[in-house]
Amino acid sequence: VQLVESGGGLVQPGASLRLSCAASGFTFSSYTMSWYRQAPGKERELVAVIDSPGDITNYADSTKGRFTISRDNAKNTVYLQMNSLKPEDTAVYYCHAQRGWARYWGQGTQVTVSS
Repeated sequence: VQLVESGGGLVQPGASLRLSCAASGFTFSSYTMSWYRQAPGKERELVAVIDSPGDITNYADSTKGRFTISRDNAKNTVYLQMNSLKPEDTAVYYCHAQRGWARYWGQGTQVTVSS
């Protein structure tokens, strides 16, 4: 099982980034996919979640209206479009897959928002 995140980087406040998470080794289309983030000295928190068919999404209050989660089950990939980035969005972003008791994590990608 592999979840490989990409797309992180250093951007200025107000900029956009699109994170991708490529999955392999499991039936991607059957899993709920999520993005989490963890800032230095803070606990890991849920950013956004999308159900297996991609019909239902949910977001943390801090990201509603700025972030969009989506998935392409044909490509085994989940995305996180992040707009209007703020310094407080700085964190390592992790991809997460869940189905029942099965849970998988990616290695994370760093997002830094700074002027």
